[in-house]
Amino acid sequence: MAPDVVPEATPDPAPTPELLAWLLDSDPALRWQVERDLVGAPPEVWEATRARVATEGYGARLLAHQDPDGQWAGGAYFPGDFDPRGPEGAADAGQPWTATTWSMTALREWGLDASALAGTAERLAVSSRWEYDDLPYWAGEVDACINAWTLANGAWLGADVSDLAQWFVDHRLADGGWNCQWVAGSERSSFHSTLNAVKGILAYEVVTGRGGDLRDARHAGEEYLLERRLLHRRSTGELVGPWATRLGYPYRWVYSVINALDHFRAAALHDGLAPDPRLADAIQVLRSRRRPDGTWLQERRHPGRVWFEVDAPEGEPSKWLTFHGARILAWWDGATD
Repeated sequence: MAPDVVPEATPDPAPTPELLAWLLDSDPALRWQVERDLVGAPPEVWEATRARVATEGYGARLLAHQDPDGQWAGGAYFPGDFDPRGPEGAADAGQPWTATTWSMTALREWGLDASALAGTAERLAVSSRWEYDDLPYWAGEVDACINAWTLANGAWLGADVSDLAQWFVDHRLADGGWNCQWVAGSERSSFHSTLNAVKGILAYEVVTGRGGDLRDARHAGEEYLLERRLLHRRSTGELVGPWATRLGYPYRWVYSVINALDHFRAAALHDGLAPDPRLADAIQVLRSRRRPDGTWLQERRHPGRVWFEVDAPEGEPSKWLTFHGARILAWWDGATD
């Protein structure tokens, strides 16, 4: 990302005390992040809240669903009882979100300390195999998105996923990004796959400190998205798809401007760079969705089996989207100021 000066913008007002109180009245998985990033609470406050993720609320509930062999729902990416030819495999049914990869990704993103999953990496190395070609879990498979979550989760749990990190260097496409359909012959990168890839690489970098060719690969993927201003086809300038501007949490594998902006904020802070001016279009989309009371609505909920819901139904104010939206705009507007 280029360390250029951010274009002038009209900053949004800071979250009101009422809005902060609403956000703080949340599960520990969200509350500690609000305390740290919006309230500015001292470390001893938000760290104490973060420690509760393992014993209360969403984190504790999800930990309770872990199988004795280290998996969740008896499968790596899909539950062990998932039948893609059955009703649950229909195109409009949505995939299940309960298996190992999705459960660990949620726990990591909620801030669970890896010590709460002590021994899990070793158990998965023995017991878990990918549905694709029965490959061993920590070696990944052929799907860029799946490999990205595995890379991030492996680094978090202390598994050796260095070969998987190299996979992203070796499988980056000529236009700068990745596409999960490369194995079927696709030579054009995907917004979805590229965002998931750069998020996974960044998470690995943060834990391991690795740079070099892996960081170069991440920057190339980010440049792919920045050249398209996070929203547009490079060839025509048209919106890449209606999904790009629909906001929903959990993000799952689906691309959206808030998902992408959340990554670019984290990447800029990690790299020590100012926000890239080419994010401005996406920022404006995010700003336009903010309601007068400072909240963002849940605009989509990805269908499919879940252990439990963690956010508002479609059409209602979302605490997770409101937190992420307010944090992104505070970062952007702070750099502008």
